Amino acid sequence: MSTLVQDPGPATADAPVVPVRTSERLRSWWHLPTALTVLALAALLVFGLGSPAADSTTFRLAVEGDLNPGGIVPGDVAIPARVLAIVLAALCLVIAGVLWWASATVTALGRWRTALVVVFGLLWVIAFLDWAFHGATVDVGAMLQTMMVLAVPLAFGALSGVLSERSGVINIAIEGQLLMGAFGAVLVGSMVGSPWAGLIAAPVMSLLIGVLLALFAVGYRVQQIIVGVVLNVFAIGLTSFFFGTVMKQNPQMFNQPLRLPTLRIPLLADLPVIGRVLFEQNILVYLMWIIVAVLTVALFRTRWGLRVRAVGEHPRAADTVGINVNGTRWGNVLLGSAVAGLGGATLTIGTGVAFGEEMSAGKGYIALAAMILGRYHPVGALAAALLFAFTDALQLRLGTLPTGSGAGIPSQFLLMLPYIVTLFAVAGVVGRVRVPAADGVPYVKQ
Repeated sequence: MSTLVQDPGPATADAPVVPVRTSERLRSWWHLPTALTVLALAALLVFGLGSPAADSTTFRLAVEGDLNPGGIVPGDVAIPARVLAIVLAALCLVIAGVLWWASATVTALGRWRTALVVVFGLLWVIAFLDWAFHGATVDVGAMLQTMMVLAVPLAFGALSGVLSERSGVINIAIEGQLLMGAFGAVLVGSMVGSPWAGLIAAPVMSLLIGVLLALFAVGYRVQQIIVGVVLNVFAIGLTSFFFGTVMKQNPQMFNQPLRLPTLRIPLLADLPVIGRVLFEQNILVYLMWIIVAVLTVALFRTRWGLRVRAVGEHPRAADTVGINVNGTRWGNVLLGSAVAGLGGATLTIGTGVAFGEEMSAGKGYIALAAMILGRYHPVGALAAALLFAFTDALQLRLGTLPTGSGAGIPSQFLLMLPYIVTLFAVAGVVGRVRVPAADGVPYVKQ
């Protein structure tokens, strides 16, 4: 007789826990090795055998001026493209084989399973870079720096979603929050003449969307997905109106391309590869790291976090022990909106550009996907945001390759990569993502 275990993901806050058989749960373990095997074989056939035997790929790891005593980190490393891709694909197949063995023998790898998937991903990405840039040079540091700039608004948007949805409120309005943050940062920063004023104004302006979301979703218990979509349209209309009637008429007064200064940490910024990426950024990048760390500790190591998660999982039980369910949801939605506003500021004063109509360009929806891919965890959301940003940085870099070098990948395909990665990861690699049980379920106090 099969052992019965409890399914940790009930459909609603008040639904009974339905026991499922262990054998049924084990079937889901086969999804991961299957997906990794397909990816590894694709790397072998396309990246390995598809690379010209005579071409090499050059990886630039250090540049002049880096803190690199004795040349510990080599500058340009040229490796035969086909050989490197075949070796990396073989290592990927070995990892897939280990996971097949674990699935067949019902061996719980625990944290090692996650570590193997991460290593597999790194090996596969390097194999892809080797194939895509054969006959050319990959400036690893420059690509990672571009990735970091593109990841910041996605990470702030994903963190906004984590805060809202952990308390049980679906936040589709991230797109509108990012747009309002970008608008407020430029408008106030231009009027005052300081990007620092814009940095303060961005989260305040995004609170407008947060207040409306909390009012209708929590206060009036309107269907939360519909409210989020409507608020996104509202933010687009409002910012477009002021852009056309105010900012365009007097850009010197209301729409200057201000930029936050770069804060360089001595010595650390001179490290090869990671120096410029981590230690030569503006304050928004440093704030992103701090907020991820603080939220991780606050959500999973403090009384406040326990209450937030209780409200998102079983609000009625939380209410019986004296937790203000709707008050907690109000607070989290507003806090999440302010965090998303910082992401909006990155689009303008973080990169030194003026405000433009609909300049968020769907980043709020990608941030929502990053939140889901990251399993509603701050660190996971950040990792997913970095993954999506890497594909964008890769697309930009491949577009600048000289004629005759590289794999000649169509730019349209690269633009689809973030969405393809999301679908593939959620369906195959990541598996079933457990949504907070009361997410999107209004609470009425009895």
